Order: sequence, then C-alpha cells, then structure tokens
Amino acid sequence: MSVVTGSVDIGGTRAAMAMVAAEVLGLDVVDVRPIVADTDASGHTDVTGGSRIALATGLAVYDAAHDAVRQLKERVAKLWDKQPDEIEFKDGVFAARANGVAPMPLKQLASRLARTGGPVTGSATVNAGAVGAVGNAFATVCVDVEVDPDTGKVQILRASIAQDVGRAIHPSYVEGQMQGGLAQGIGWALNEEYVYDDRGTLRNAGLLDYRMPTCLDLPLLEAIVVEVPNPSHPLGVRGVGEVSIVPPMAAVANAIYRAVGVRMTELPMSPPRLLKAILRKRGDSAETQAAAAD
Repeated sequence: MSVVTGSVDIGGTRAAMAMVAAEVLGLDVVDVRPIVADTDASGHTDVTGGSRIALATGLAVYDAAHDAVRQLKERVAKLWDKQPDEIEFKDGVFAARANGVAPMPLKQLASRLARTGGPVTGSATVNAGAVGAVGNAFATVCVDVEVDPDTGKVQILRASIAQDVGRAIHPSYVEGQMQGGLAQGIGWALNEEYVYDDRGTLRNAGLLDYRMPTCLDLPLLEAIVVEVPNPSHPLGVRGVGEVSIVPPMAAVANAIYRAVGVRMTELPMSPPRLLKAILRKRGDSAETQAAAAD
C-alpha cells in the first residue's frame, strides 16, 4: 500500500508516516510505501517545520488509515453477506462477530478488491492546532564548558539534552532531531552571527564566513528521550525538532558564568565578545582593589 502526504520530509517523516499507517492496518512497515506528493496530487499542506509533521501529518495519516479500514470492512461485509458493523478488524485480520466465517487477513482481501469495487483510498484532512497547543513539549539542556580566559574561546566538553517527546514514533530519528537542535542552539550561543557594515550590507553572506559548529567543535551529544504521551493526540505525539533549540543558549551562558564569573547577555557569546567582557571584569576588579588599598 502507499501513503501519500503533502509534507516535505526533512527529518525522516516518510518513515514515521509509514509506521503510523502500518500500525493502524496491522501491516509490516516494509509493506507501506510513503510518498511525498505536490499540490497537484494532495492539495494544500501547511509548512513543514521541525515540530509539526509527525504531530499534524501523523494525525492525518492515522485518520486516513482508519477511513481505509472502514471501507475495507464494507468490502468484507459484501463478500460475507453481512453488515459492516458485524465485521471486526484487529492486527491486520478481519473477522465476523458471529461464528461460521474464517478470518481474512488484509493481504488476502487486497487480492479480491478488484472484484468488490476496485481500489480503496482512505483520506483525511486535519487542523492539528489544538492538538499541538495542548500537548506542549519540554526540554532541558546541561553543558560543561572550558573557557580560555586569554582568548575568550569556549570549548564544549559535554552536552546533554532531555526532552519530553510524547511518544517517539521513530526513536532514532527523534534522537537525531534532539541532537540537531542542541547543535544548532550551541551554534547560536557561541558563533552564529550576521555581520553588517556601516552601510547595512551583509558582510558574511556565505557559509565560509558564517561560523557554524562542526564535528570538530562538539562532543558526543547525549539525547535522553522522555516519553509522556500527549493526551490530545491518538498516538501521543508531541513536537520535537524546534523545542531542543531553545535551552542551549541559556545553558551555555550559565556555564560560562560558572566558569569565569562573567554574565553574558548578548548572542553570540563569541571569543571577541566574551574576551572583552572578561577584560572589563578584570579592569573593574583592579579598580576595586586599588580603591580598597587607598
């Protein structure tokens, strides 16, 4: 079977959508083919963002799969000369409430669809705004840093993120999104910056001059997945991708303060900016000591 959605895959959501459909239909995920279609095939789909596809499109796929199950029950009822409400479906198998009819697996029914009305297409359209609002996600970040007081350079020694992800549909992809958000947040905290000249022209318009963290700048990022199902979503899903970007800046700022006693209030906390703050603190301390001696 195929699952057709209008959400662009930027975080492994095709695999997640296949897993949702397979769960509802009692199939192995390898039997489900996820397809991302354009607006000629699927109509308008809202933006693809880091915290909404598994939640919103996953809800639509869940509803569409149940719509397909409803239609399939009607086909089974026709074959067995029964009413659709007499048909039960569980773990990929159709059965009649009354005895006398052998259960029929979904794959067996699929081979007989052409003689009972043709292919079955389940569909659904959802507005998941309320679901996302009720099922807010939460994350916390802990970092260890080493600060060179002579240059202002900050080295991340260890970084961990713990996040309530609701229910992780595809755990390894969820961990990847958490780690990606943490890495991006560290980049915002320490290096990423737009530089403009006096005429308002962007001077670092390319990635060679826009400093983003690489594997050489980061340790192994530890992701701790906390699963507290979202009560407003049938699969318990919460948004993941954007939540993990928020805490790193504050965590790094607090770690720098604990290391050198300087409270940074402007991003990025780059070496020149941090060194300036350290030297200012040293100057203030020298002036205080001189005043005390007098």
